[in-house]
Amino acid sequence: MLNFLPAPLKGTLAVLAILLNTLILFPFLILFAVLKLVLPLTPVRKGCTVVLNRIAYLWIGFNNRLVDILHKVEWDVRGAEGLSREHWYFVTCNHQSWTDIPAIQYILNSRIPLLKFFLKQQLIWVPLLGVAWWALDFPFMRRHTREQIAKRPELRGKDLETTRAACEKFRYTPVTVFNFMEGTRLTPAKHKAQRSPYRNLLKPRAGGTGFVLSAMGDTLHTMLDVTIVYPDGRKGIWDYLCGRIPRIIIDIRELEIPQQFLGMDYENDFGTKKAFQAWVTELWAAKDRRMDELKSEGDRPKVSPREVPA
Repeated sequence: MLNFLPAPLKGTLAVLAILLNTLILFPFLILFAVLKLVLPLTPVRKGCTVVLNRIAYLWIGFNNRLVDILHKVEWDVRGAEGLSREHWYFVTCNHQSWTDIPAIQYILNSRIPLLKFFLKQQLIWVPLLGVAWWALDFPFMRRHTREQIAKRPELRGKDLETTRAACEKFRYTPVTVFNFMEGTRLTPAKHKAQRSPYRNLLKPRAGGTGFVLSAMGDTLHTMLDVTIVYPDGRKGIWDYLCGRIPRIIIDIRELEIPQQFLGMDYENDFGTKKAFQAWVTELWAAKDRRMDELKSEGDRPKVSPREVPA
């Protein structure tokens, strides 16, 4: 509707509108978060969680409408049929830009339960958002490196304990646990430094996913393997807000997670751990090939319905 406006003006309007939307909804979020904290009864917690998730749906929905009003993005979405808000999902995706997150939210908001990201402990101090993430039960993680565990053996197993404690909150209502398996955004420098065997991806990190499946194997059975491609070139979040990304391809594969990995002892069962890492490697090789296919499709000139041969 307002796609004719200059790109910087559209980006500025989008930022201001998102900030206003946040300030309006934030007091309601805090109200139900405090109620959930001071009355830790299961029915109260479950009811507050439902309300808090609805507030988040509204926030994301408003941001999605901004995209429709300010921009003209051509969305090419495959595999979104049959998804449900009454089901538990684990979602993973290739990570190219911070645009990936609002793009995934645009497609999946209200189709599946609210996406919950595992966040670094330090992010709880981000103004407004840190409190919102805490209220919405986004798990804050403090991962220990091998070097730290070697110096302090008592830290062994703490990561899994933290993951289990975080995931315990997800048993009351359906939830979507989201994880970028690459752990960071793809750049040519990172790709080269890793000597990644993939053309379009960094190496996957199976540990975080392994911990989640160890902790939630009794409820989390389905994976959504999401692949994002920007046919006109990868761009940042400011470009997305300014409407400089004309086309986005999102390909979704719904997979049943193999039974042997549900509730596994990822840290101590070496055989299962190796099998899981091999499964993730196979998924990533398939994703890499799929990205080549999607890029090839995206490079083809678009044909209007009138130009299609009879």
